[in-house]
Amino acid sequence: MPGTPICSSAMNRLTSVDRLIHLALLILAFVCSSPAPAKSLQEALDAVRDRALTNLSLQVPGLSAAAGRDGKIVWSAGFGFADLEAKKPVTSNTLFRIGSVSKPLTAAGLMLLVEQSSLDLDADIHKYLPGFPEKGHVITARQLAGHLAGIRHYRGAEFLLNKPFSSVRESLKIFENDPLLFEPGEKYSYSSYGYNLLSAVMESAAKEEFLPYMEKAVFRPLKMAATLPDHARSELPERTKFYATKPGGGFEIAPAVDNSYKWAGGGFLSTPEDLVRFGLALMKPGFLKRESLATLFKSQSTSDGKPIGYGIGWNVRVDHGHRIMMHTGGSIGGTSVLMLFPDSGTVLAMTANCTSSPFDKTNLDAVIAEFSASFARP
Repeated sequence: MPGTPICSSAMNRLTSVDRLIHLALLILAFVCSSPAPAKSLQEALDAVRDRALTNLSLQVPGLSAAAGRDGKIVWSAGFGFADLEAKKPVTSNTLFRIGSVSKPLTAAGLMLLVEQSSLDLDADIHKYLPGFPEKGHVITARQLAGHLAGIRHYRGAEFLLNKPFSSVRESLKIFENDPLLFEPGEKYSYSSYGYNLLSAVMESAAKEEFLPYMEKAVFRPLKMAATLPDHARSELPERTKFYATKPGGGFEIAPAVDNSYKWAGGGFLSTPEDLVRFGLALMKPGFLKRESLATLFKSQSTSDGKPIGYGIGWNVRVDHGHRIMMHTGGSIGGTSVLMLFPDSGTVLAMTANCTSSPFDKTNLDAVIAEFSASFARP
């Protein structure tokens, strides 16, 4: 049932996905700690709901959460408001900006092309994009998907872009003439623009534009009817309004942005229920082959053999014998978290409609402890 939002000045404004990557590392560090005592599924869900009511939902105008296990959604709830002025409550149908949680979705579409032998992860991307400027080194789709290609991330006010882009190819103009940050494979450097380039490679391999391809290949088969591109000028009644925290406390409408420059890396809308459906589809072979799942969830390594803790579209780790895959997302007016516990077939997703995230270390420590106690025990 919806909670009531209360103004908060305790949260810091998130203006970069880099902060969310740091948050992901904090979450994973927590999971390394001693496991919580085992609880029943219902006890864990009750504890997460109570925390959402008493803490998480007080830090943002609106919040939504869902969990799944063994192929089914077992819990879903909305808290607070999708529209503060109209007092419109968040429901399971409310659409949120999911930011970089778009990357795991894109990665699934990528692996379907690999399965069809339409795309080679280790081929030079110029095989698919001969017009992309040469950088003096081979760049592969695998490197782009694992942030190893040396493509830069946002600069300056690019995170606040409010310009419509008519195509993926047009969006490459933002960075395509910039030099690589390093030789591909040399180091890990998070890059949403790397996913722009990856989606252009996918378009060429699929012989279809990226957005229709994702709808046909990923969203429709998985019954993700609430997952769609965030077209800024479209009328979407279920789309939440987007907020930012005021310096002195409270909330205000976030700056207007147009995310058409980064569909693959941060431009989708979705709901926690849809994200849970997606996560559940990756729990076992079916939607993707066993080999594809192994590729997604295996940490890539730098050219000198050091694991980076990131596979293809997923942060990956093994803690106390349990595999954990996750991604966080941050955009103007939206933050999100998607976590997979594949050894027990469970998924957790949360979204919020504020640039400042309620998913700080303290809150996520508590939430993950509850889920780990119930879902991730042997």
